[in-house]
Amino acid sequence: MKHHVRPALMFAVGALLAGCVSAPAGAGGRAPDSDEPFWQAEFGGAAGERPSAEHWNTEIGNRDEEGWGNNELQFYTDDAANSALDGSGHLVITARRAPEGAAGLPCHTQEACPWTSARLTTAGKAALTHGRVEVRAKMPTGTGLLPAIWMLGDNGAQWPRQGEIDISEVVGGEPRTVYGTAHGPTYYNERGIGGSTTLPADASQAFHTYAVEKRPHRVTWSVDGKPYFTLTPNQLPAERDWVFEQDMHLLLNVAVGGDWPGSPDDSTRFPASMTIDYVRFYGTGRG
Repeated sequence: MKHHVRPALMFAVGALLAGCVSAPAGAGGRAPDSDEPFWQAEFGGAAGERPSAEHWNTEIGNRDEEGWGNNELQFYTDDAANSALDGSGHLVITARRAPEGAAGLPCHTQEACPWTSARLTTAGKAALTHGRVEVRAKMPTGTGLLPAIWMLGDNGAQWPRQGEIDISEVVGGEPRTVYGTAHGPTYYNERGIGGSTTLPADASQAFHTYAVEKRPHRVTWSVDGKPYFTLTPNQLPAERDWVFEQDMHLLLNVAVGGDWPGSPDDSTRFPASMTIDYVRFYGTGRG
C-alpha cells in the first residue's frame, strides 16, 4: 500500500456480474491445492472485544519510513474504537476524527493527525508461501479514504526489495474500482505493476471476496472468484527482480488522506469502517 502517486498499472479491467478463531495446521500448512485453510480468522467474540493478540499485531503511529504509508493523515492506535469485533462474527477497522485537543498523535507530515484508525498484521504469526489468501470484506468508500488488504515479504530486506502484494485497494472517489498491485526492487510506487476490476456497485454496499493466488513464478488477483490480473517474472523490468518466492504476511488497514487518495472533504463520512468477515490462508506457509 506504499504509493506516492497513482500506480501506473498494467490494467486488466473487467466488470463483475453480479477474538478470532484460528485453525493452524502446523508449520508448512497443507497441500498447495487443499480446500482446507491452514490458518483462518472468523472473528467470533463479543462486541467491542479486541482482535486476538495471539493472531494479530496492532501497529501504532504514523511513520515516515518505506513500506509504511503515503504521507497519510491518520494515527494508528490499538484502541477498540479503531479495531474491534462487532459481536456478529466480524472484525471492524474504523477511521475516526481524532478527539478535539487530542495529544500524542503526531503525523510526520504535520504537527498532529486529524484522524485515528487501525493497522493489523500477521507478521511473525501467519504467512503464505504458496497458495491462496482470501479476505471477505466490505470496504469504506469516500474521498480521501484508502482501505487496503495487502501483504509484505518476510525476507528481512528493506522495502521495496521486501516485496509487496496489494490484494485490494479501493481509493478515494472510485467506489466501484478495486486495484491489485505488486511492488518490488524496480517496480514500486507509481511504477507498481498490476490491474483493476469494476464492482457492480459501491464497494461499501456488499461483502466481496478479495483474493490473491501465489504460485511459483505467478501471482493472480481475483474478486469473488473471478481473476482479473496475473503477473509473471517476464512482465518485470528484469526477471531477477521477482521477489515473491518467500513467506509473506498479511496487513489490514484503513488509511486517510495522503498522496494517492488526497484529503477527505465535506462529502466524506466518518466514522468509516472496513468490515472483515473472514481471513483464510490455503496452501503452504506458517500459521
